[in-house]
Amino acid sequence: MKTIFTTFSLLLFMGLMIISPDKKIKSIETQDTREFQGQATYMAKSSLDLGSWGARMSEEQKKEVKARLKNRLEKTYMLTFNKTESYFTENDMLDAMSGATDSWGKNFAAGDQYKNVKTNTQIQDQEFYGKRFLVKDSLQPINWKLGSESKPIGKYMCFKATASIPTDELTWHSFSWGKLRPSAPVTESGETEELEIDMTEVEAWYSPQIPVSHGPSEYWGLPGLILEVSAGDTTMLCSKLVINPKESIEIEAPSKGKEVNKKEYQETIVEKMKEFRSQRMGGRPRG
Repeated sequence: MKTIFTTFSLLLFMGLMIISPDKKIKSIETQDTREFQGQATYMAKSSLDLGSWGARMSEEQKKEVKARLKNRLEKTYMLTFNKTESYFTENDMLDAMSGATDSWGKNFAAGDQYKNVKTNTQIQDQEFYGKRFLVKDSLQPINWKLGSESKPIGKYMCFKATASIPTDELTWHSFSWGKLRPSAPVTESGETEELEIDMTEVEAWYSPQIPVSHGPSEYWGLPGLILEVSAGDTTMLCSKLVINPKESIEIEAPSKGKEVNKKEYQETIVEKMKEFRSQRMGGRPRG
């Protein structure tokens, strides 16, 4: 897929506030005895495809829908990192129209995420309908293709990398009603028909000047911090970067909740949504 929100990225680039290291060195190295640390702020923006439903709406109605969903379409995140660990969390946002948090969307949003590239570990704090889960699994494997194309983001030179990742692997924390359909249809001969795996094309821009293999969300594994990434209908762009802040930062993995892996968590979501669908179609039992 092509990179989206070109205008958004350009405007954000023009106002990019990145704290730069000493210009005389090509890569950032720790200037004292502290462990190498950093904090990166990312602005994420997603497009909204209203499909055939939107074709029946007026322009005013479309604007109203987009305003109500602004907290889902525009988000801000913080990535805290050292050489081996990172912690990724969403900054709280209120609904643009009502001032209330998005309770439905919160159930399927990614929670606070800890990654350790040395131990190949990901631990994520997820809450689903009032129950807390501690999702422990290995890091998402990504077969990056490194390109020669480059561009500056703020004061850092970045290089392009691309990858194709199974969509389900990137959206394991979320849900779509399509997941309730049979996963493997049976042909007339009784054989199981193979389904084509839906893939998401990812484009990332990383800077070797920041010598860590971290990135926002599920993305990691490049020879430099990922400062911009586009996948599907969403683009994340680093708007602020602080290297070795004055106050030392401790990175701690989430530790509370029912321990499951990604597959088990997705199965929990699917079973709960099947229950909701059954209640809606059959009617709620009377008290």
